[in-house]
Amino acid sequence: MSPDSGAPGSVRSAAEVNEQIRALWLRAGGTLSAQEREEYELLVVEWAAAVRGEIIEAA
Repeated sequence: MSPDSGAPGSVRSAAEVNEQIRALWLRAGGTLSAQEREEYELLVVEWAAAVRGEIIEAA
């Protein structure tokens, strides 16, 4: 995982994080190792935060 992935204060869009999630699944061939599962969980949390931020910004 890259050093800044899931870093607090990340300003990546939900689309960017979603693309990284998709790439992770493709790389993993549909089955995540324990380390990939950790990365996935961090990405999902970051994606959810980005979605919330985009909703608030749109309001």
